[in-house]
Amino acid sequence: MSSNHDHSGAVTGQRLAGLALAALGVVYGDIGTSPLYAVKEVFAGNHPIPVNEANIFGALSLFFWALIVVVSIKYVSFIMRADNRGEGGIMALIALALHDAQGKPLQMKLIMVVGVLGAAMFYGDGMVTPAISVLSAVEGLEVAAPGLKPFVIPITMSVLFVLFFVQRHGTAVVGKAFGPVMLIWFSTLALLGVSNIQIGRASCRERV
Repeated sequence: MSSNHDHSGAVTGQRLAGLALAALGVVYGDIGTSPLYAVKEVFAGNHPIPVNEANIFGALSLFFWALIVVVSIKYVSFIMRADNRGEGGIMALIALALHDAQGKPLQMKLIMVVGVLGAAMFYGDGMVTPAISVLSAVEGLEVAAPGLKPFVIPITMSVLFVLFFVQRHGTAVVGKAFGPVMLIWFSTLALLGVSNIQIGRASCRERV
């Protein structure tokens, strides 16, 4: 009995790890890559601010707390708890809210209006965010090779076509493909961050 119990626990742990990796690729991958083009717009956009210590720390602070609030409050406290027969997101929230508002016409109308606005923003974000994310990532080619600038738009369109073509087979396919990629991405960022912190500390000690 003990062996069966352990085996069941191991399978459950493996499945949980797989789901976490898929969520990393689909949900948190988008959140984690957003600072890429946010930093560019702050310091090199249409209305850039001067690159100095105060502005760098201020921008990083805004990014950090925005991510903390979005992940811990929006996703953990609301979105991930909205379970409508296995479905989640804004549609599940609307369905659950309408179910609780049965027999209250005014409240139901208010929920419908808020739900329509939320769904509109959701669909708008679903179209705009992938384009901005991929374009910002591909634009990085210009840094390494400025001669590739004419190919940025064609490459971006090709990547988006492949992404949406694959996504029609289900979000799970995208999650399995991008989960390992995002794990490597976040691990690389963490290692670079820790190493630069160490370098910064050593530089400060030398100055002192």
